[in-house]
Amino acid sequence: MVMPLINTTKTAPIKLRLARDLVRTIKRGHPWVFADALRQTPAALPGSPAILFDNKKDRPIARGFYDVHSPLAFRVCTTDPAEPLDNAWASRQFARAAALRRMWFDEQTTAYRLFNGEGDSLPGLICDIYADTAVLQLDGDGPAAFWNASGIADWVAGALELKAVCLKPQSRQGDSGRALIGLLPIRPVTFLENGVRFQANLLEGQKTGFFLDQRDNRRLIGQVAAGRRVLNVFGYTGGFSVYAGLGGAGHVTTVDLAAPALQMAGQNWAINGLPPDNHLTVAADAFEFLAQAARQKKIWDLVIVDPPSFAPTKESVKKAIAAYQNLFASAATVTASDGLLAVASCSSHIDLPTFLTICEEGIAQARRRATLLSVGGQPADHPTPLPFSEFRYLKFGLMRVE
Repeated sequence: MVMPLINTTKTAPIKLRLARDLVRTIKRGHPWVFADALRQTPAALPGSPAILFDNKKDRPIARGFYDVHSPLAFRVCTTDPAEPLDNAWASRQFARAAALRRMWFDEQTTAYRLFNGEGDSLPGLICDIYADTAVLQLDGDGPAAFWNASGIADWVAGALELKAVCLKPQSRQGDSGRALIGLLPIRPVTFLENGVRFQANLLEGQKTGFFLDQRDNRRLIGQVAAGRRVLNVFGYTGGFSVYAGLGGAGHVTTVDLAAPALQMAGQNWAINGLPPDNHLTVAADAFEFLAQAARQKKIWDLVIVDPPSFAPTKESVKKAIAAYQNLFASAATVTASDGLLAVASCSSHIDLPTFLTICEEGIAQARRRATLLSVGGQPADHPTPLPFSEFRYLKFGLMRVE
């Protein structure tokens, strides 16, 4: 018996109507409708299937699911109102997503994002693959009620011949996750990325265990690290550090506040056969470390700064801009003349033009000048609808500092 992939196939859809003309935006691929853009917000259970009508002609324009308790009230699954949301629809979307990944990855990369939510027309559903294990995440009460996690686990395990699939909550308040197929991965899982070996703690680690979205940017660091002394700030489990080491860096220092992450960074360095004397881990606050390094006039040939999101909400953007600017200025201060500085932001509320302005102001604050060499973002397994700029959260810049 085939397990259902969604929970609401037999539930009559809620009828929702737009309060203003968003038809063109939705038809072009923007998948979100907020509550203040709806004429009414009727009572219903989270994840209830819904049909969205336009604001003028009472014409159906999309199908999706609804959560009256969320500001993000309606998520688009299809802009064909005649297309039923059932197992056949979900299976087609899953197969399309899997085919896209087969275009990009071979046996040299065994960790990637299989389902990227709205980017694969699978709203609120995340599935990351780590070798023979998959990690599912559901983005809120609406997706958690709409999608059938057990059925999805069965589909993914069968399609990819996996040993285990677990569901990891986005909030880690006393709940590390539950096994849907096989056993919970309580030990670190080993996988390959561009032929580089890594281990990740899938249950206790950030996101689903590893920052898969920085894959392309890590490879770039490996290409420019030869012969350089490298500083990796907010280094987490050492992804950028390992690539730098394999790229021929003379020495790498990894800084992070979390001692367990640094321990994993050391293990990732070791399993790639890199010389232990060429890697130093430092448990410290990034801002304090950079300030002390500047006072001691320490410099590095390549400095990498990949901080957590400083702008989780629109209201926090102003403070976040100042924090990023100060951080980038501090990093530029300890970058050698004609050295390289790589900076990143994963804040969705900071767009690319703003990010580049922050880089410019931070460099100027350090009384340095810089040339922009490369701008990066999310890799191909993190696709985004073209009109949905909010989903393109990751910005990465590589600069040469004078």
